[in-house]
Amino acid sequence: MNIIDELYKEDTEEYRDSIATVDKSGKRVWIHPKKPSGWFYNARTWVSFVLLALLFGIPFIKVNGEPLLLFNILERKFILFSIVFTPQDLHLFALAMVTLMVFVVLFTVVFGRIFCGWVCPQTIFMEMVFRKIEYWIDGDASQQRKLAAAPWTGEKIGKRALKFAIFYVIAVVIANTFLSYIIGVDEVKKIITEPISLHTGGFVAMLIFSGVFFFVFTYMREQVCLVVCPYGRLQGVMLVPDSIVVHYDYVRGEPRGKISKQSTVSSPQSGSPQSAVKSELAVTDWGLGTEGLGTPKGDCVDCKLCVHVCPTGIDIRNGTQLECVNCTACIDACDGVMEKVGRPKGLIRYDSETGIKASKDPSYKRKIFTTRVWAYTGVLIALISLQIFLFANRSEVETVILRTTGQLYQKVEGGYTNLYNYEVINKTAQDITGIELRLKNPGGKLNLVGEHVHTAPKQGMLKGVFFVEMPADALQSRKTEIEIEVLSNGKVIDHAKTNFLGPIK
Repeated sequence: MNIIDELYKEDTEEYRDSIATVDKSGKRVWIHPKKPSGWFYNARTWVSFVLLALLFGIPFIKVNGEPLLLFNILERKFILFSIVFTPQDLHLFALAMVTLMVFVVLFTVVFGRIFCGWVCPQTIFMEMVFRKIEYWIDGDASQQRKLAAAPWTGEKIGKRALKFAIFYVIAVVIANTFLSYIIGVDEVKKIITEPISLHTGGFVAMLIFSGVFFFVFTYMREQVCLVVCPYGRLQGVMLVPDSIVVHYDYVRGEPRGKISKQSTVSSPQSGSPQSAVKSELAVTDWGLGTEGLGTPKGDCVDCKLCVHVCPTGIDIRNGTQLECVNCTACIDACDGVMEKVGRPKGLIRYDSETGIKASKDPSYKRKIFTTRVWAYTGVLIALISLQIFLFANRSEVETVILRTTGQLYQKVEGGYTNLYNYEVINKTAQDITGIELRLKNPGGKLNLVGEHVHTAPKQGMLKGVFFVEMPADALQSRKTEIEIEVLSNGKVIDHAKTNFLGPIK
């Protein structure tokens, strides 16, 4: 085992025994990350703006009078991209959950926790909304720590009151938005504009949601990712050596060495000569190793900026950790340092453990999209395509016909009758008119009972009772299958099958 492997093994022995947010006494350590800057941070900012615009804008988008998305669990009403789903579509949601679980596993195996850093609402709100406001009011990390340790002066009280007031307003907006996805934006407007006495339950729900979001983003913060969210813990059993995660290149970076004011020579890691850097960030690529031996230093200058910018307080140089949300702040920080000291960027980058180890070979060409990655990606695309196909081709009308319980057949002149209950479920956003039932079996008759209603209301159902009369010679056994068509203004829109009960022959 060479010195690089030995040092990396030594680094990985102890860091998993504790987390950065808890000290040895068990008391919480508050994280005040340094404000990141760089290409990835800018890209994440733009992605966050787009996702936030979609999150807050979608509840106001309606198609045919219905919201684009609605997840009304209380009334068992679900709308996905203007397609209404009823409890009768539960099998589609069950399949969707299975697809989602497979997707999460395969996606994590291939791309690691990229979802956490770029798409997760917790990360977006914390890092791109609340944290930005905190930097604006309290200042950068050092100023935040100084303010937290300072006595309660007028300045501190003013800053805390302003920050928490803004935080609570944003929490209320987030709560209203999430409620809009559950009960609809129109109902939320009623709760806001009409007297509280008319919407006590909705108002209480809004207060609870607002309080939860305020608590999460003022107190829980990164603890949601470390303690509450199960995804970080699950990734420990889903990641493989080929998974693409935010990774520190220990082959190139170790052994770490402090910068000095000496001129440089050729870097063994980069393979290209380094010109002398005029500032104090000039480096020496050759110096004393950890045991006083003359060994080449790695590209890591041990500035610890990657630790200072981490929102969960970890040292990415220790390796992949469940606390890492792949936010890329450490990549930007390290790239900035590498640029200043005249060394290649990418000491911390998106890569796999296999890619890092293979980079020891100078002839190795780093390849992120391996055969396994393409294969898993193909499976993901196939699963999503199947789900989209099933959702898009589901029936808009569903007919349920059941024999009335407790009723046997009745003998009439020339045959027998059975009594049935029927439900015509309308899943569309328009009323379905002119509904009629027609028996397809030759020789039989279908007679409705009671008042004849011919309209199934939108997202509702038409219920009724009818008799089916079958001639004796058409019954071949105890149970005979019959088929009934459902028509709307003369056009067949659905059909259903049931059994006709007769005497034993």
